[in-house]
Amino acid sequence: MSKKIKVIENIKRFLKINNLDGYIIPKNDNYFTEYSKINNLARVTNFTGSAGFAIILKNTNYLFVDGRYTLQAKKQSGKNFKILEIPHTYPKDLSNMHSNKIGFNPKLFTKTILERYFENKNNLIPVEFNFKNKTDKNSNKIFLLNKATVGESWITKINKIKQYMYKRKINYLYVSASENVNWVLNIRGKDLPNSPLVNCKLIISNDGKLNLFINLHKIPNLIKKKFKNASICEENNFFKTINKFKSGTFCIDENTCSIFEQGLIDSKFKIIYKHDPIYELKSIKNRIEIKNTQNAHIEDGVALTKFLYWFKNKKKETTEKKIEDKLERFRRKSKNYLYPSFDTIAGSGPNGAIIHYKSNDQTNRKLNKNDILLIDSGGQYKWGTTDVTRTMSSGKISKEIKNNFTRVLKGHIAVVTCDLKKNISGYLIDKLARKPLKSVGLDYSHGTGHGVGFFLNVHEGPQGITKYNKVELKNGMILSNEPGYYLKNKYGIRIENLIYVKKNKEKIEFKNLTYAPIDIDMINFKMLNIKEKKYLFDYHLNVYTKLSKFLNKNEKKWLINLIK
Repeated sequence: MSKKIKVIENIKRFLKINNLDGYIIPKNDNYFTEYSKINNLARVTNFTGSAGFAIILKNTNYLFVDGRYTLQAKKQSGKNFKILEIPHTYPKDLSNMHSNKIGFNPKLFTKTILERYFENKNNLIPVEFNFKNKTDKNSNKIFLLNKATVGESWITKINKIKQYMYKRKINYLYVSASENVNWVLNIRGKDLPNSPLVNCKLIISNDGKLNLFINLHKIPNLIKKKFKNASICEENNFFKTINKFKSGTFCIDENTCSIFEQGLIDSKFKIIYKHDPIYELKSIKNRIEIKNTQNAHIEDGVALTKFLYWFKNKKKETTEKKIEDKLERFRRKSKNYLYPSFDTIAGSGPNGAIIHYKSNDQTNRKLNKNDILLIDSGGQYKWGTTDVTRTMSSGKISKEIKNNFTRVLKGHIAVVTCDLKKNISGYLIDKLARKPLKSVGLDYSHGTGHGVGFFLNVHEGPQGITKYNKVELKNGMILSNEPGYYLKNKYGIRIENLIYVKKNKEKIEFKNLTYAPIDIDMINFKMLNIKEKKYLFDYHLNVYTKLSKFLNKNEKKWLINLIK
């Protein structure tokens, strides 16, 4: 019996004992981060994507994912699960969800999540199924980022938040998202595989006093001394701590505060529901953060350019996993490189059509002569976070592929060159990116761009370039620009650069952060207008200007030939 089947059977026994009809299993842990060490969803379904949840019923099992993961979920979960795609189908759309008693772990769900997916809250029963996860024995210590790296002290950040609280008559602000605690205190750690994040939570009082909840063994004494006005304790002391507080207003974010924590707070305080103000503060990078991120992208661009030259000139046959390893070796030549900012996606041929594909021993393809390769990768550097995608040819390519690549490129160029005075929110820019594909009846099932953190999470909000994101884009925000096209079981195309919003006296515009060549063998130049050709010429000229001094003779020569 496989481990997956055994866990499912244990859950079904749990249903019987607790008089339940079903149980919900989310991807997240109690910190609600995109990437977590504990992934019960993968244990139950074999699905390894970054978003989704399962519902185990007595006679049926459902796995809900968004459009990025539909193909991947079908391949990984097998016949044990029915795959349903959000937003086309929600649990509340299924007839067997209306009257059934469905259990859930209140520590792993927020009020927002439950209300979004389930209609009848009276049928949702808070009860914890014990997955018997191993205790986190990670002993990595947290570390502080200095002002030269982040441009602003943690004291200044706390003072900004105190002003926010004063204006809204908030006595206590609960920062339940670890990434926001890391940002506001200028701390980093290694609790996640691809993000320099330490799992922790924070309460900020209106007098500036801090209560930090974290594994104590992760904090060196030197850092404890830095936070003189903070009470630092283990997370299981949360209720004991807030019980000592004077009564007052307690502000929480329903997107990251669990139902369990919300219940503890509600037992004593008047709750104010607001979006955590740190999200917006964090999204707007200061001058130092932008400069350091630019430096990180130069180092990343050098590694990627060397890799792309190797790929275009390789003599031996290779595989997806060897390609991943090769790119990682190029990145590791930088003394400031730490580790990937997410698992590298190296999808050749039909695997490229799986939007968040991850090669493994079963799927690892050998590249055929005329395959195209989609490689989406990024790095965590001491100076910042990178994320870049290139699609490369390894031989002759069809007219269809070349034309579709060019349409994706036209959308990519439309984003970075758009007039931000007219297109100040992401949903308007998303339309521009899709227009060349939609003109021939094509599209892609993911957003055009996501926010990116500074030496933090590679996916960050609230900013984004998606169909529904109406957040105003402001000076200093970093986003990805990554339109694509995917033909099931055939190929995938995506072109991604990171960009940032720059405001001058008279205009606001996007500027590229990513500098690495785009494969001109994939382009049908007849489909590009004069403006697009000029952009491509200028872009490759900038790549050469910024990176050439770090390249060898052959790499420089190859790069010069791209400037056309």
